[in-house]
Amino acid sequence: MKNYIKIKDIPDLSETIKEAIFLKMNPLAISSLGKHKTLVMLFFNSSLRTRLSTEKAAKNLGMTVMILNIKDSWSFEFKDGTVMNMNTSEHIKEAAQVISQYADIIAVRAFPTLKDKPKDESEFVLNSFKRYATVPIINMESSIAHPLQALTDAVTISELSEKKTPKVVLSWAPHPKALPQAVANSFVEIMQNLDVDLTITHPKGYELNPEITKHTKISYNQDDALKDADFVYVKNWSSYTNYGKVLSKDSHWMMTKEKLGNAKFMHCLPVRRNVVVEDAVLDSEQSIVIQQANNRTYAAQVVLKNILENL
Repeated sequence: MKNYIKIKDIPDLSETIKEAIFLKMNPLAISSLGKHKTLVMLFFNSSLRTRLSTEKAAKNLGMTVMILNIKDSWSFEFKDGTVMNMNTSEHIKEAAQVISQYADIIAVRAFPTLKDKPKDESEFVLNSFKRYATVPIINMESSIAHPLQALTDAVTISELSEKKTPKVVLSWAPHPKALPQAVANSFVEIMQNLDVDLTITHPKGYELNPEITKHTKISYNQDDALKDADFVYVKNWSSYTNYGKVLSKDSHWMMTKEKLGNAKFMHCLPVRRNVVVEDAVLDSEQSIVIQQANNRTYAAQVVLKNILENL
């Protein structure tokens, strides 16, 4: 693995999941692998789980970690040929090359505008680092993808599934704010590479990018979709067609204990209680969100391990 920017960067998903589970059982088994290596984490947007779990993962491997909140720094310029006489102070060309001299791996987190679809889909922040940096890049959530979260989800389902081919449902839920499609996109992509029966359910108008969903089953009837589910992953996302728009806040799509049935409940967190999901679900034994969050460390650790082994 040279970079981890998208799901396709995983050379062997089954083997990677097994490695992550091994690291979970033995997190310090290869604690010298990252000795004298440095991970620089750049946050254009805030983070809780991704930041802490990735830092812990790196330290489990013996790496030194440096963290920079870009909002506490000056603004970067990403366009070529720009006359920089406005509010940007440093071009990504210099910044990426300079940071590369301090880092062996660079991890970047940068959210979408949710206003300019072509700009967001170009992944201009992430791809600029890939273009100008001279060290590997890890995606800690970008405009359209969250591959670390997706790998976490794959590890969690693989650990807890009691069936060879579990039924997995990705269900949209209401939210007061417009949220990205990144988590949903990457979850769909990684589930398409696992032996699961995947269904996506959401109100009309919330279809994800068809180039991502492909032939995955889509249902506009949440009750039908949830029938006999083994894992239910609940997540809000804004409209892709009417880009970035909140078309519905229908509270009937909130996940309840009755709807969940006997399935295990998943969510990437943070989650708005009694908006996205009711307390009775989150506080039940069917909720595996805490185990899911714990697996963030080992998903990040297996990615770092694979990259370090190829340096």
